[in-house]
Amino acid sequence: MVDLNPRRNLRTVGSEVLVLLLSAFVHSIAFPGLISANGVAPLAFIALIPVFAVIRNTSWKLVPIYGFFYGFVFYLFFNYWLKTFHPLAILLVPIIKGGEMILLFPVLKAAQQLFKKHGYLVEALVYVAYAYLSQDWFAGYPYGTLGSAAYRYLPFIQIAEFTGIWGVTFLMVLPQTFLASYLADWHRKRTVSFTGFLASHRPFLITYGVAIVATLVFGFVSIAHWKGVEPDAYWRVATIQHSADTWEGGYTTYKRNFNNLRKMSLEALTAEPEAIIWSETAFVPSVAWHESYPSDPDTRALVDEFVAFGKSLPIPLVTGNPEGVIDDPTKPALAEDGSWNRKDYNTVIFFEGGTIKNTYRKQHLVPFTEHFPYEKQMPWLYNLLLANDYNWWETGVEPVVFETDTGVRFSTPICFEDVFGYLNADFVKNGADVIVNMTNDGWSKAVSAEVQHLALAVFRSIENRRTTIRGTNSGMTCLIDATGKIIDPMEPFKVGWKIYEVPVYRGEQVGFTFYTTHIDWFAFASIYLSGILLAVGAVIKLVHYLREKQS
Repeated sequence: MVDLNPRRNLRTVGSEVLVLLLSAFVHSIAFPGLISANGVAPLAFIALIPVFAVIRNTSWKLVPIYGFFYGFVFYLFFNYWLKTFHPLAILLVPIIKGGEMILLFPVLKAAQQLFKKHGYLVEALVYVAYAYLSQDWFAGYPYGTLGSAAYRYLPFIQIAEFTGIWGVTFLMVLPQTFLASYLADWHRKRTVSFTGFLASHRPFLITYGVAIVATLVFGFVSIAHWKGVEPDAYWRVATIQHSADTWEGGYTTYKRNFNNLRKMSLEALTAEPEAIIWSETAFVPSVAWHESYPSDPDTRALVDEFVAFGKSLPIPLVTGNPEGVIDDPTKPALAEDGSWNRKDYNTVIFFEGGTIKNTYRKQHLVPFTEHFPYEKQMPWLYNLLLANDYNWWETGVEPVVFETDTGVRFSTPICFEDVFGYLNADFVKNGADVIVNMTNDGWSKAVSAEVQHLALAVFRSIENRRTTIRGTNSGMTCLIDATGKIIDPMEPFKVGWKIYEVPVYRGEQVGFTFYTTHIDWFAFASIYLSGILLAVGAVIKLVHYLREKQS
């Protein structure tokens, strides 16, 4: 493959770096973030055009460098709130995402050069494949997925019922790769007519236009349809938002948090709810551990008080609580050196009928902060994370479905588990009729961080056509209906409780969506198609090269 523009001078490189820097910033504010707590979504439809143009025009040597630079800067802007969690976090995420784009940018350039006129089609497939693969490994992190910026454009995103967020992302990125191809050509030649360029791609424009019209027609029809579907039941739920400081610990803090939660729960009972929802790890310390291996009388008394309260309620209580269990069953709970033989799960406890009826253990842990499986391979990083107060949870394996005595079946993805389509589809396939997300984003101290999370959660309701009720420590506590509409959010970082009438659509009546039964198929198709096309393009290019060499 011959570089179209192999010579780069300092001025050209400086211009390209500036374009990437500005594009990263514009791209970041398309999402909830620095400028707007809700994001400036229209920017997501244009922000990547200069990026694809730079990739097309720059040299092969600079492409991976630009990839790291763009990924690092974008996530530095986009996830600025990570600095509140830990200075190491605001470096780790941009470095990881920049590392991913070291690989992405050369593949995008290969797509452009292997398929001259229609390379933009392959680029769009490559971008969707990257968006999926970047969240499908240990450090997978869906925040920043392009489609999530359109979370408030409900008619546009209803196709997620079939394609998941990946089809939405494809429709958003495709015109950007297309326009970038013209922009790059114009920058090189200055003689390319825009009308002529459009005329030469008329079949694509017609096809894309039809796809957009069909998407919007389906969206409006789908929203109208679900507005007319009568739920099989309404589940009257009280959410308790106690807005506790995540960074405070110790017995006094745990006691105060429990008293606040108990007080507001008893107040909520006057509104006659059918269930009460607290947030992720709302109650600490671990019930399972301190009932079996009490470390001190005060903590054991607090646990007993909490358990007695949960069992005394006339309705179900769903709450987060760390679950401590024996790590090595052949050894005693307390070792001779004073350390505890213990491992912990991030768990949800379900009280009903005077008992702890069931529990759920978090399956998809947050990389680095909750889970790091490479102690032997990277001991230096493992020890660095431990030194920075990161602690590890164990991984749950069961997509548990809770069922109330009144017949409501629900599952409880914990915190950022509701940003993964596959996980929530598994819950629904396993029988969940309602998604109950239990979150604590209070540590971010940023509304934009909470809304970034919420934007991804919107897609889970559309993908599965199930209602989501979110119970959070400090936001965003709300209801998301089957069309992705966000209903009556509580004010973030404010103490209070709210009653929600949760529509329940039972699987026996409404069935499963195409996405639920064919999880992430569009992403897989993009991976395979882009891989096959790139391989075929490379072979054809090689054959042409060999023929030219022989002649």
